[in-house]
Amino acid sequence: MGRTLPPRAVVATRPTEYEGLMLRHGTREQARFYLQSRGRTLDEVTARHEVQEAANHAVAAQIPMAWRRTKVSRADLDRFLFEPEDVVIAVGQDGLVANVAKYLTGQRVIGVNPSKALFDGVLVRHPPQAIGDLLAMAARDTLVVEDRSMVKASTTDGTSMVALNEIFVGQRAHQSARYSVVFTGKAERHSSSGIIVCSGTGSTGWAKSISLRREGCPALPAPTSHDLAFLVREAWPSVTTGTSLLDGIIGPEASLLITSEMNDGGVAFGDGIEDDHVE
Repeated sequence: MGRTLPPRAVVATRPTEYEGLMLRHGTREQARFYLQSRGRTLDEVTARHEVQEAANHAVAAQIPMAWRRTKVSRADLDRFLFEPEDVVIAVGQDGLVANVAKYLTGQRVIGVNPSKALFDGVLVRHPPQAIGDLLAMAARDTLVVEDRSMVKASTTDGTSMVALNEIFVGQRAHQSARYSVVFTGKAERHSSSGIIVCSGTGSTGWAKSISLRREGCPALPAPTSHDLAFLVREAWPSVTTGTSLLDGIIGPEASLLITSEMNDGGVAFGDGIEDDHVE
């Protein structure tokens, strides 16, 4: 009989602002000068970095010694090879859970909030100190899991991508996007800033900021709903483009058809990761 590998904990993080400043400026004093010139202090940035580092250490210390473990940064997610039985621990802000989820195929994700004073905790719900108990539950297969629907975009050449929060379709440089849209038997040509298609999870993010500024917008899906919602951004009315088909709810059996009229620069990307896109 073959040996069964022990479970693997994959700790996902993203660089802190402090780490970004060090990479860009090289020294603390250069970073301090840069921040002071903008009315900010290095102390506030360092304090947030230390909170994140403390959470990272607390999580690492609670992973069972018998488990395999590895770390992955947000920037490397598209090249990381996840295993079917991985337990992914996202330590950071809520968006990190979405960043990770688009590269998974059913693996469990535990969101860890380094500080309730820094992050809302919509998806990163657990304190770092809870990881030991949560991983023990995962090993016993008693971890309570909440399933979330994802958004999927497919092109006519067979390319596809998924996202947990939303998929953006439009111009790479966020200039005017030209396309036609078909939904529930209605069709319209648009010139707009692009389309957001969100899931119930994404209804608390980018899509919410659009819907709050729009009269008559349908209620966005609940977090665990299987419905999606689409929202057209800043549509421009003209003799060839309209503004009557700007939002709607996409049920589980429905779809939204978008036909690009952009010669180049047209993209679809998910969960804010613009570098990982479909032309």
